Amino acid sequence: MTSRRIRIDVPALTRVEGEGSLRLEVRDGQLVELGLSIFEPPRYFEKFLEGREAKEVVDIVARICGICPVAYQMSALNALESLSAQMASPWVQQMRRVFYCGEWLQSHALHIHLLALPDFLGFDSAISMAGQHPDEVKRGLKLQGQGNALIRLFGGRSVHPVGARLGGFHHAPAPEEVAALVAKLQAAQQDARELTRFCAALPLPDDPQAFTCVALHHPDRYAIESGEIRTSTGLSLSADQFEQHFHETHKPDSTALWSDLDGQPYLTGPLARLNINHSQLPDFLQTRLSEIGLTLPSDNMFHSLIARALEIELVLHEAIRLLEEYEYPASPYTALSLEPGTGCGMSEAPRGLLWHRYELDKKGLIKSARIVPPTSQNQARIEADLHRSLTAFGLDHDEEALRLRAEQVIRNYDPCISCATHFLTLERVET
Repeated sequence: MTSRRIRIDVPALTRVEGEGSLRLEVRDGQLVELGLSIFEPPRYFEKFLEGREAKEVVDIVARICGICPVAYQMSALNALESLSAQMASPWVQQMRRVFYCGEWLQSHALHIHLLALPDFLGFDSAISMAGQHPDEVKRGLKLQGQGNALIRLFGGRSVHPVGARLGGFHHAPAPEEVAALVAKLQAAQQDARELTRFCAALPLPDDPQAFTCVALHHPDRYAIESGEIRTSTGLSLSADQFEQHFHETHKPDSTALWSDLDGQPYLTGPLARLNINHSQLPDFLQTRLSEIGLTLPSDNMFHSLIARALEIELVLHEAIRLLEEYEYPASPYTALSLEPGTGCGMSEAPRGLLWHRYELDKKGLIKSARIVPPTSQNQARIEADLHRSLTAFGLDHDEEALRLRAEQVIRNYDPCISCATHFLTLERVET
């Protein structure tokens, strides 16, 4: 009997937190072992929060991720503010959605243009792609720049923003500053339309598979900054019911936590959101779905690329809609009093559901904290996808072809992992 073992390793990079490896073992043309291991050094953020005042949390969690700090801030605020009998003002709620739109815009633009497109255009990086596709790279940087500008508008800066606080924001932007940015966002809509059409026209692999989708759902709008959990299996859950169905475990060969939904892998992120909430897309995006021929729900994970492009169009539309009616508030925040207890909150980070839980003591200090990011939630789904996709692709391909397909699969899920998998090395041992 001939056995072929393929090992794919992801080395540590300065711009990526952690290490990972993919192990494949093929015997007689059958995939008998597949293991995705993620090696992440301890970060201790949950422990850092213990003993801190509640008001400090929002700035500390913004440091967890340089790509999606707003997501960590909004999930934390949703959790902490659930311990108050008061609510943030309608102005604050609307501007938080705008703030979050900026993060989706910059993150999706980064992922599509700099991480995913080289896969489908035949390049090993965006830098090498830029020589033959300069307009695509420029478009991505322009869209990402507009997202950063939206984050700065309320956050003071685009990386680890400092403008958010309990009850709202530390400051409100001037109307003339808002009007100037609205004009730029309106100009960016043409780029966004072209991006969706461009992504839909790419020769994406046809790789249907069954998976469970998990995303927030809001009765009045496409869920971003708030909502309740919906699953494609029929569950509807509040934030404080999360732990009844979602569980994290350690794997022997991985330092990262792995999540399951009632014992099964699941998908969270752009395609899951679109599958669950596509009926809430505005009319012009319903027309776009027909134009590009995308039928939802989709069972092809490679449609995540198109989902991100559609969500770029969505958040540009939402930010413009809300900022066109912008009025300078009497106060950019509502003073909230928090009661001791346990508060849970969640929101939709660009790459999926982000859930927080905080226990607050009688002194107003954080007694315990738990944060479940989308990366750990998707890891079991990634492994299942790799097994299915590589088998369908054909295990008789050479190492380079298998490596590229594995990288493409991984890049569909998380930009942080995506950066690392551009540098996968492969070791083959045959016995």
